Amino acid sequence: MFALWMFGRTMEVVWGSRRFLIYYLVCVLGAAAAQLTLAAITGDPSRTVGASGGVYGVLLAFGMTFPNRRILLLFPPIPMPARYLVLMFGIVELYLGFTASNSNVAHFAHLGGMVFGFFLIRLWRSQRRIR
Repeated sequence: MFALWMFGRTMEVVWGSRRFLIYYLVCVLGAAAAQLTLAAITGDPSRTVGASGGVYGVLLAFGMTFPNRRILLLFPPIPMPARYLVLMFGIVELYLGFTASNSNVAHFAHLGGMVFGFFLIRLWRSQRRIR
């Protein structure tokens, strides 16, 4: 939730409350769809609760909107551009999704939130170019 506050408040200022809410809900629903699809494919009936897919979507939106803004990590304290932070989080989630089978964390839900968020941002940007 700290990440939602840290990055979400900036995105809400950029987009406005309504568009931010739509984006966040699309990311949460996309994360749920990704996790349920994976559960259906693998036959794993595990439950998924939470909104972390939406948080990962907001992180992606921040990285796409402000790719060069420097973010200082807490552990280790390394400053890096937002685009690399988002890329790092995505790679870690992909790796953990395939290797951490008993972690009780829905890694593919996080990735689903990022993927659905990416396509929604691309849709909005293409609509803006058409106008």
